[in-house]
Amino acid sequence: MQSDNRSDPFLRFLLDELFPTRLPYNRRIFTNRSLRLDKAEWIGFDMDYTLALYHPEMERLSFQRTMEKLVAKGYPEELASFEYDASFAIRGLVIDLQRGNILKMDRYRHVSVVYHGFERVNDEERRRIYRKERMIFSKDRFYLLDTLFALPEAYIFAKLVSFLESQARGPLDAERYSQLFHDIRGSIDEAHRDNSIKETIVSDLERYVLRDDKLALTLHKFRSAGKKLFLMTNSYYPYSDRVMSFLLDDELPEYPSWRSYFDVIIVGACKPGFFTDGQPFRRVNRDGTLSDEAVTQLQRGEVYQNGNLQLFEAAIQAREDGILYVGDHIYGDILRSKKSTLWRTAMVVQEMERELSLTEDLAGDFRRLRDLERERVQSAEELDRYHVLQKSLARLLGGGEEEESGRELEPMLDEVRHRVNDLKGRQASLVAAARELEAKIDCAFNERWGKLFSQGVEHSQFGNQVEDYACIYTSRVSNFLHYSPIHFFRSPRDPLPHELELLGAG
Repeated sequence: MQSDNRSDPFLRFLLDELFPTRLPYNRRIFTNRSLRLDKAEWIGFDMDYTLALYHPEMERLSFQRTMEKLVAKGYPEELASFEYDASFAIRGLVIDLQRGNILKMDRYRHVSVVYHGFERVNDEERRRIYRKERMIFSKDRFYLLDTLFALPEAYIFAKLVSFLESQARGPLDAERYSQLFHDIRGSIDEAHRDNSIKETIVSDLERYVLRDDKLALTLHKFRSAGKKLFLMTNSYYPYSDRVMSFLLDDELPEYPSWRSYFDVIIVGACKPGFFTDGQPFRRVNRDGTLSDEAVTQLQRGEVYQNGNLQLFEAAIQAREDGILYVGDHIYGDILRSKKSTLWRTAMVVQEMERELSLTEDLAGDFRRLRDLERERVQSAEELDRYHVLQKSLARLLGGGEEEESGRELEPMLDEVRHRVNDLKGRQASLVAAARELEAKIDCAFNERWGKLFSQGVEHSQFGNQVEDYACIYTSRVSNFLHYSPIHFFRSPRDPLPHELELLGAG
């Protein structure tokens, strides 16, 4: 049956409105491992930094409350007047508790950038300290900053290292650096436990929580496609209720409250322990108290606390690979669920929006850097060949060749020497230009640490973890709105080095 051409423009308009073919780069979903969305029977969501994105004011608040706690522990009063610098840290950094340093590593745990306080450690000292040391993460020596909640910790640590060393007129000892970090960590935990952070947030949600006007539509679209949704957050009910109400209540007439969007609601889940421990589920009563009896059946409209993986899977009766879990925390949400289950994983990386916008703006610089690298490699290969030729000619001349042959070889050797010198100069120029351009690009992303997902030509430690543990990743949950609920996220072809040139990618 022939289509009616008059309807084609309207159909095209509908398709473009629902599923635009040219999404903004910073709102796309990226694929590490192929995932068929139509196979996901259940889609679960973390809350903090997943459904609920936060303004930078959240980090500033965490900083202020932590400084107050540290002063209460006996640290100098001056700390209460310090200002927070939200640009200091990025995810994926590592704190060396023994040396008081903050590190950025590549995927092979090669330490590429080191700061002590706010001073960058020079390359010679960096290599001396870390080049010959095998970097094995242990809680006694290293702390990985893998959540946005942890960024204030890095700044506070750097600030206090700088401040205390200026007072002591020299470096602190290893035990002091470790104690300093644990005091910071303990103060932040205390500020969360006593609700001094959460109470401030819920008193002014507009200031701290980003309301995404596409979030409700995204969840509704999943439900309309037959998906069952669950919320699984470590936050407890009173705070979760206020934040989720702010995000979803009164957004769509079909949903009388935020609870209506979800088939199962779990608060106080204690991830990553949820995936490995055996806590029972308990019902949260309307007044926020917990029921005395453990429950095994999870009912729509109710709220549950704690629980564990085995009970949850038994209650929802879904295939393990039919569950897609969306979270922001590599260890608590992504890594643990991948190691303990067959769940598929989606990671929300809120800071990707800025990262991708910068990548798009600097596309010309990235192409220029790629061309410089290719030219540098070609120049280096040509220089190697001329070096071999130079040595061969020199060996022939030094081996007592006949006088007539020597006269023929000497001009050739001189020409090769000139070519070697020219290539060395060209190589040095290309290396300098590439380093300058790479430094310019890195500074645009973060003046101290560079790009979030990469370090030099390698993935960063953070980028490597995202690739390893997230099937797909994106900057916010509502980016799913522009993809069909039966979308097939196809992983890109990943050629080995010997295939690159044949495929035209080298």
